[in-house]
Amino acid sequence: MSYQVLARKWRPRTFHELVGQEHVQRALVNALDQGRLHHAYLFTGTRGVGKTTLARILAKCLNCTEKGDGDEGITSTPCGSCDACQSIDQGRFVDLIEVDAASRTKVEDTRELLDNVQYAPTQGRYKVYLIDEVHMLSTSSFNALLKTLEEPPPHVKFLLATTDPQKLPATVLSRCLQFTLKHMPPERVVGHLSRVLEAEQVPFEESALWLLGKAAAGSMRDAMSLTDQAIAFGQGEVRHADVAAMLGTLDHRHVLELIEALAEVDAQRLLQAVASLAEQGPDFAAVLDDLSAVLHRLAIGQMVPQALDNGHGDREALVALAARFTAEDVQLYYQIGVQGRADMAHAPDLRTALEMTLLRMLAFRPQGVPKPARTPLPMRGESADAAAAPSAANTTPPAAPSHNPAPSQQASPDQAAPQAPAPVPEPMAPVASEPASDAQPQPAAESTVEPPPPWEGGEPEDPSSGAEAPQSAHELATHESAANHPAARETPRPAVDPVASNAAAQSRPQSQSQPRADSPQPTMEVSAPVDPGSAEREVTATPGEMQVEGNVPGDDEAALNESVEKAGPQSVEDSSSDDVAESGPVMTSEAAAPAVSGALDHGTWLAGFDQLGLSGLTRNLAAHCIVAEDDGRRILLHLDPSQAAMNAEVHVTRIRNALEAAGYPRRLEVEVIEPDGRVETPRQMFDRLAAERHAAAVEALKRDPHILQLQQIFGARLIESTVTPVEAESGS
Repeated sequence: MSYQVLARKWRPRTFHELVGQEHVQRALVNALDQGRLHHAYLFTGTRGVGKTTLARILAKCLNCTEKGDGDEGITSTPCGSCDACQSIDQGRFVDLIEVDAASRTKVEDTRELLDNVQYAPTQGRYKVYLIDEVHMLSTSSFNALLKTLEEPPPHVKFLLATTDPQKLPATVLSRCLQFTLKHMPPERVVGHLSRVLEAEQVPFEESALWLLGKAAAGSMRDAMSLTDQAIAFGQGEVRHADVAAMLGTLDHRHVLELIEALAEVDAQRLLQAVASLAEQGPDFAAVLDDLSAVLHRLAIGQMVPQALDNGHGDREALVALAARFTAEDVQLYYQIGVQGRADMAHAPDLRTALEMTLLRMLAFRPQGVPKPARTPLPMRGESADAAAAPSAANTTPPAAPSHNPAPSQQASPDQAAPQAPAPVPEPMAPVASEPASDAQPQPAAESTVEPPPPWEGGEPEDPSSGAEAPQSAHELATHESAANHPAARETPRPAVDPVASNAAAQSRPQSQSQPRADSPQPTMEVSAPVDPGSAEREVTATPGEMQVEGNVPGDDEAALNESVEKAGPQSVEDSSSDDVAESGPVMTSEAAAPAVSGALDHGTWLAGFDQLGLSGLTRNLAAHCIVAEDDGRRILLHLDPSQAAMNAEVHVTRIRNALEAAGYPRRLEVEVIEPDGRVETPRQMFDRLAAERHAAAVEALKRDPHILQLQQIFGARLIESTVTPVEAESGS
């Protein structure tokens, strides 16, 4: 008996033997089982996907006589043993009329065909017309077919097949039940070829079947034909090397060598690999196509490793290679490869085009590191989070710069040991007027990190102990004369809330909560009841320096309202002064001289600036002033000459009224004079605090494990100018 090719020998004879096309199989089986049959079916799809095979199986289902000769004998599982089934399989069934429309395109052929439609079937239950490549019919043939196709006799079924349904008239398409058959994926082709070769007892290599499946381009018939050719080429065996030589495809190892050179960013190795390829005389365009295909698989391996196919038996190698590229590089290389493939037609020769495309990949690769960082796989999913966790855990925060020490490097108030009394610190230089020096610490912002200790450059002092230096030489002289006066030493302390005092004492270190016996300087202390839901505010003023404990109000209106609500009136006991105000935040002096009782110093001016309720240009003018003198009858403010244009009587009046409402009914004078550079204005204080909050926010982001992971994987860079603290407060 003559040899029968695999494509014909293994053609499916029932729906259950059909490989793929489950959507068509399900629709036809259900229609046959329920008896809901259409008079015309149109099967479309590329060559070799089973259009004619489906039509023949359907013809057997319509004419199988195993269950009877009537309509009840129609079945979705033809027996294959009755006369009708065997005749259809052998191609000699009288009532199955197969027409090749490509060879019978004339209208006369169509009319001759339709003349016999009216006659009843001779052998079977239905007369079936199978018209293949129906799109080749002429327009006249379609017009002649339309009426019969729409209303055929009850014993006639039309089965049409075409690879180009776009060429069919809409009038024909509307009269048919259309089924579109899909391409065969390589996985399904390889699976079917494996079963066929095992049944045929032909030795094979799976990698060779993947080459055949890819070369078939979605056609199962082409795959079977190529398998026949491979068996003959390999003398009864299907081997990878033989199939590659038969198909003329490139050895996949050469493509992987090019990928290795790209991973190592080695241009010399890349050119050597191309020279080695040139000795085999390959199709350089196909080489670039294979390279782009591998880059596509690398991208899949990075994102979804389990979806990476093993088409060439190289899955493990590709997963390892995927970890050596960044995702950006893979995408860039793929785009350059696709564009280079389109430019090959304009290149002097194909090898030059390939070399220039590969060199372009390295030339346009993002610079910054000599070799790509390894990418943890997969890039998304639980395994990626698990891989990132140990990396974040083992990462140590970067050391803080010398001019901006981190809060963790400063002594905690709870750990501070008692120290010897330190001298009064020098007045602090303003931050806003000149850059901060390396020796000046910048505490972290309270909204992002732990607040620093409330002192700078010396031992902490208790705000309630009176350890504070006066603001001017006049006050210093008055203080020295009053410190030894018995009445001054016997002045009782102002009444405070015991709950607030206890909370403040517990929140301060032991060395800070005890009075300093060697510091008899008068202290301007602001004390207010403590809100259980907020931090305690205590402010102690020294010459040109503000020492802050708790939250310091900024220029934000919310902070202003909060500080005003928390400040309450307090009683002041002073036997030698009649000018003490009885409303607003009262400034008490524990050992002040009678002439300057309740005087406004610059530390109090800074601490209570937001409580004055100033706004607009008036606030801006006051923010550039420092308190030069307060003798109980007159307050003298020094204004920065750069703001002299704003000095108007209306603003001075508003500032005087605000001070009077705060408990300082004085005559106010504003003198334009260069202020002491060692003393901060409110504007400079706000700028300094804003800079400290920004620096602390930047430092917190630099230590964030997620930011560190982005920098390690993608080479990310933190743009510090765009960082905004969560509770940033705008200055005036």
